[in-house]
Amino acid sequence: MATYEDPLLGDVQVYPEKGTVAFSAGLHGWAFTLTNFAKMYASKFGVDEGKMMERLWGENFFDPATRKWTTKNTGSATCKRGFVQFCYEPIRKIIETCMNDQKEKLWPMLEKLGVYMKPEEKELLAKPLMKRVMQTWLLASTALLEMMIFHLPSPYTAQRYRVENLYEGPLDDKYATAIRNCDPEGPLMLYVSKMIPASDKGRSFAFGRVFSGKVSTGMKVRIMGPNYVPGEKKDLFVKSVQRTVIWMGKNQETVEDVPCGNTVAMFGLDQFITKNATLTNEKEVDAHPLRAMKFSVSPVVRVAVQCKSASGSDLPKLVEGLKRLAKSDPLVVCTMEESGEHIVAGAGELHIEICMKDLQDFMGAADIKVSDPVVSLRETVLERSCRTVMSKSPNKHNRLYMEARPMEDGLAEAIDDGRVGPSDDPKIRSKILAEEFGWDKDLAKKIWAFGPDTTGPNMVVEMCKRGAILE
Repeated sequence: MATYEDPLLGDVQVYPEKGTVAFSAGLHGWAFTLTNFAKMYASKFGVDEGKMMERLWGENFFDPATRKWTTKNTGSATCKRGFVQFCYEPIRKIIETCMNDQKEKLWPMLEKLGVYMKPEEKELLAKPLMKRVMQTWLLASTALLEMMIFHLPSPYTAQRYRVENLYEGPLDDKYATAIRNCDPEGPLMLYVSKMIPASDKGRSFAFGRVFSGKVSTGMKVRIMGPNYVPGEKKDLFVKSVQRTVIWMGKNQETVEDVPCGNTVAMFGLDQFITKNATLTNEKEVDAHPLRAMKFSVSPVVRVAVQCKSASGSDLPKLVEGLKRLAKSDPLVVCTMEESGEHIVAGAGELHIEICMKDLQDFMGAADIKVSDPVVSLRETVLERSCRTVMSKSPNKHNRLYMEARPMEDGLAEAIDDGRVGPSDDPKIRSKILAEEFGWDKDLAKKIWAFGPDTTGPNMVVEMCKRGAILE
């Protein structure tokens, strides 16, 4: 991030000593910034909070024996970095005490920190106790909310310089202007970023952010899916929003309408949105979609999932659970192999672990078996293969000759971004390949397949100059 610079954004590097970095355990639901500990120690020692923040990061060492700060390690066994001394060590002691069930030591430690547990929580042991203690002390949502309040610009400020990254259409049309001004009276421009499972079995809320205008209960909206092309009807729907909801922590509040600058959850659109979409007013037929989010990580860790029950009676629950998982997490890819095996791919082992927990929750009492995680490795082609290989069909009547070639610069990225793909109109795809990547127009019409998994940035292209029909 330090190497990226945008004059509109300013300095985008993150600094722990300024509170723009959170340290977290996502699986256990706790997190902290240096602000949390700086406030605690500033109050305890009577020092300035800002100075304490600076000393908790970087080349700052504290020796309890001499009670002095230095910028170099003195070599003393008690001299440690400020972060280790005042952040890491207290967390480590709390976790170890919980895991060892040393409750006679734990309660006085928590009392000094101002952390108080409910009577039923005090009965927990080992890992459940540790998770509850850490969530009570350093709740992840609190740390994230503080970072948002103090470090994120308001929608009114941010959208002025982010509109060119948000909107795919002309930057001088009324939609771009409304987004730029965060105009509640302008046309509705709303981006749905994920689907959240609802309490109704199999249903989901469409969760997103309103960039301009307002969305209300009963309103008819145009849904532009990820494959929508302006001027066409593909991946385009007009449906009514049955209910608009705002999330207040774990609670939901049904409201009549939600104006721009806010996030919103909408019920009744889940049959038409898979993962993301752009919503606008029913009559705004010339609106362009908002640019889809790009993720810096890819689903490269895979696990196989199957039902524990030998009878297979829980298979429908597994299939439905996988559908809900794929909708609720934009980074997850759920597929079924030719063998019938169900595969879940995620960004890492921790991500997969969280996904399996969510899948189990979706399936209720039905148990699942999960294989060990496997990292997907992909080879690449850097230059044209040195020879052409041949393979015969089982009946020996057909021969298939193949060679490998690298793609033109930018083509793999275009496929990843969805600009070129198997579901495109062949004429439009041929035009893009010919004009942007120098392909022969006839060759561009002979793409047999994309891969892996029918959508990846590899292609099988038929290059025969002539064909023969065998009878």
